[in-house]
Amino acid sequence: MVQAQVNVKGFVLDSSGQYPIQRVSVLSSRGTGTVTDSNGHYSILLNEVDSVWFSYLNKPTKKFAVKDIKTPFAFNIAIQTYIPILPEAKTRSRNYRQDSLQNREDYAKIFNFEKPGLSVASGNGTVGIGLEDLINSFRFKKNKRTLAFQNRLIMQEQEGYVKYRFSKLLVRRITQETDDAELNKFMLMYQPSYLFAVRADDYTFHKYIKDSWARYKRGYKPTILWMEGETSEN
Repeated sequence: MVQAQVNVKGFVLDSSGQYPIQRVSVLSSRGTGTVTDSNGHYSILLNEVDSVWFSYLNKPTKKFAVKDIKTPFAFNIAIQTYIPILPEAKTRSRNYRQDSLQNREDYAKIFNFEKPGLSVASGNGTVGIGLEDLINSFRFKKNKRTLAFQNRLIMQEQEGYVKYRFSKLLVRRITQETDDAELNKFMLMYQPSYLFAVRADDYTFHKYIKDSWARYKRGYKPTILWMEGETSEN
């Protein structure tokens, strides 16, 4: 007898219901499993007779019978755990902040690199070019590569922050959309600029998502102004 399969998916959050938890084990009674991603999202294919449970730091939850799950497309769960959030980083997730700081530490020399220029050295009444500056001026190709790498690292850091703020968890909560494909398409089309993501407060940012979703559902594509955080027609 072929058993009906159910795709159970959702988000795993901390006990406050605000912060997603990554690397949570999602296990089934038939031996299959998966882990949550950086947004706390998971998806697992199960049979109706299966049970599913979650385990974090070797602390498992109770088992949930698949047949009793009313909304398998949005089976969200909060786990009793403590995730420290730094006071000065209220608008950033712990994972994003740690990754950013680690990246800055790993590539400190690149982030702190400044394009060398020629300085004037004087001594004994003579004026000339400093020897170290002169040597650096001949390292043009190396300096150019370093600056390009620096720009790429900064762009990656900015993209990471935008993706953190414009997360699927937040977009799903505001739009109430359950179709992942539709959410992915919307988020790809309406991802805001880094400048807007940094400057906008929560109210403005949430309004941008809500208004953009309404625009998207009407079949409108974003203009450049809209991508910068414009939320009204001109």
